[in-house]
Amino acid sequence: MESETKTSIDQIAGHDGSQITVLRFSGDISSGSRDAMLGSYETASRAQPVLLDFSKVEYINSSGIALVIQMLMEANKAGQKIAAFGLTPHFQKVFTMVGITKYASLYQDEATAKMSL
Repeated sequence: MESETKTSIDQIAGHDGSQITVLRFSGDISSGSRDAMLGSYETASRAQPVLLDFSKVEYINSSGIALVIQMLMEANKAGQKIAAFGLTPHFQKVFTMVGITKYASLYQDEATAKMSL
């Protein structure tokens, strides 16, 4: 059974003192996650870099990956810096295979991802 996607939005300080928006996802990411994912991204400031936290995501299906790609393409069009962390090794491999790394770098943890922005 699919678990609902939940999103929380945090503001953290970057290594240079600038503000970074962190979108923290939990549950499963699928076609039913559109509002949770894209809605949270829409509320994030376009003037700040964004970190995507997948550390509490249990499963991502192909529709969910398409939503991630859509979000990253919008950020890319806006010239916004974006990075992701907390993916399992399996989903790191999947994200790399489908080309997500063209739009966002993938990191093991928040501290490393934060340093990249």
